[in-house]
Amino acid sequence: MAEAKAILRFVRIAPRKARVVVDLIRGQQVPQALSLLKYTPRAAAKVVEKVLRSAVANAEQKDLGESEVMWISKAHVDCGPTYKRFRARSMGRANSVHKRTSHITVVVSAPDVAPGK
Repeated sequence: MAEAKAILRFVRIAPRKARVVVDLIRGQQVPQALSLLKYTPRAAAKVVEKVLRSAVANAEQKDLGESEVMWISKAHVDCGPTYKRFRARSMGRANSVHKRTSHITVVVSAPDVAPGK
């Protein structure tokens, strides 16, 4: 099977929240996944849709076929670096705030093309 991959790194969204969206589309056909992401009311849905469209564009650039026959073979979210900030509290104290980032990877696959085409 022919594959094309897209990776979006250092996205300012928590991996725990992004994984909920990625789990929805894993293993689905590309058109179904795009329509599902369009109506998913989560902030991560727009980011994952962007990565999916990039993977499809990479596949079309590699002449793997039309996007209607492709499916999402692999999709995962890894943890990126955590930005550490402090929030002021009363009596001169401070609490730490961890702003987590994600690395989102989407791999689309197309059926093999017959030789000579």
